[in-house]
Amino acid sequence: MEKTKVLYISQEISPYLPESQMSVIGRNLPQGIQERGREIRTFMPRYGCVNERRNQLHEVIRLSGMNLIIDDTDHPLIIKVASIQCARMQVYFIDNEDYFGRKATFIDKKGNFYEDNDERIIFFARGVLETVKKLRWAPDVVHCHGWFTSLVPLYLKKAYSEDPVFQKSRIIYSLYGDDFPGSLDTAFRKKLIVEGVKDSDISILKSPDYINLSKLAIKNSDGVIVAAEDVDSGLVDYAENEKKPVLKYQSEAEYVDQYVDLYSDFYDSILTESLNLSE
Repeated sequence: MEKTKVLYISQEISPYLPESQMSVIGRNLPQGIQERGREIRTFMPRYGCVNERRNQLHEVIRLSGMNLIIDDTDHPLIIKVASIQCARMQVYFIDNEDYFGRKATFIDKKGNFYEDNDERIIFFARGVLETVKKLRWAPDVVHCHGWFTSLVPLYLKKAYSEDPVFQKSRIIYSLYGDDFPGSLDTAFRKKLIVEGVKDSDISILKSPDYINLSKLAIKNSDGVIVAAEDVDSGLVDYAENEKKPVLKYQSEAEYVDQYVDLYSDFYDSILTESLNLSE
């Protein structure tokens, strides 16, 4: 029997960023799923605060060199990789000097939200999916963590749905309490449109704030995981109203093995459900 393939797309992964609920799950979950006999690939942004020398990042020449056009401008896509040796796990990094050269994640030294965060999340989402296509690695499950990954479900459902690499992929979106202030650039909707994405698909982004981005991700996902205690309850209600399978927050799952098993079972239930629907 062929191994289930799980693609992890994460906003934060420890040890490349400081420990948080999201970065620790981003680090331990892929390892746990791999140890349960599944195949994994893991991606995150190469923020400027990720120390390349200490973490031994190096460019993957065969995957780099593509250009992504955002708002009529070409942006070179650079792919880097590092290994977490003790976990026998590789992490791929999406890089671009203009978007990820600065020494912070989303907010500058003065506490201001970067004005181009809208273009950065477009670049990250499309960069991951184009790289996975280049790898010719067809994931059964695509598991997204954090608002910075919120466009991935939309692109998979609308722009890449006919692509043989993603045709059978099922999408899980994990909600965290990672709210950001204000909203993204008002031209965001226009910038994110690619072939396959219509204006009606993104009408919810009339106000491109955290809540609406999260709702867009939920709407285009096959399952939702409440991964933190401080998740906005309105988002959980929205997921349930959209008839999405929801794995509620597991406060008792304190140990890695407990939540890895829960998540693994949730993947299986989503895959089984999609199999039943296709029969």
